[in-house]
Parts: sequence; structure tokens; C-alpha cells
Amino acid sequence: MSWILLFFAGLFEIGWAIGLKYTDGFSKPLPTVLTVVSMVVSLALLGLALETLPVGTAYAVWTGIGTVGTALLGIWLLGEPATAIRLACIALIVCGIMGLKLAA
Repeated sequence: MSWILLFFAGLFEIGWAIGLKYTDGFSKPLPTVLTVVSMVVSLALLGLALETLPVGTAYAVWTGIGTVGTALLGIWLLGEPATAIRLACIALIVCGIMGLKLAA
């Protein structure tokens, strides 16, 4: 169950990271509220997952999910570059996340 909580915590981290782009410096109320809610939910789920998972593993997986998801959505939604080296580095992060899951 902790891994599922951690996965959703990572998804909400993606939500708030991308949401920050849409707040326009926190000047748009709805994106700002949604971003802050995503932050709170992400941290709450991470905290629940930490009840049974090692902190180093959980934090690395949480930030890894957030990093990969944010980078991919940045490419898809925001027109950020999708160079071969960038995609290869994203793939390495995914390998690291899978390795941490297998090692736990």
C-alpha cells in the first residue's frame, strides 16, 4: 500500500510542479489554489508512505516520479526540447526508480 501512496504522491508532485507554470507568479487564483492543494496532497501522501518505507528510498522515488513526469509534460504541454540526450537522461532516472523499488 505504501508504494501506491508514494506513486500518487509523485503524481501530485507533477501536478504542482506543472501548476506553478500556470499560476503566473501566483497571480491567477484558480491555478494557484490547485497548485497549493497538489503540494499539500503530495506531501501528505509522502508522509503516509514514509510510515513503512525507508526515507531515502521513498524520497528518491517521489522526486524521481516528479522529475520524469514534469520533464515529459514540459515537453508535451510547454514545447520544451525533446533532445535525444534529454530523453536518455529521463530513461536513466526511470531505471533508477525501478532499481530502488526492486532493492526495497
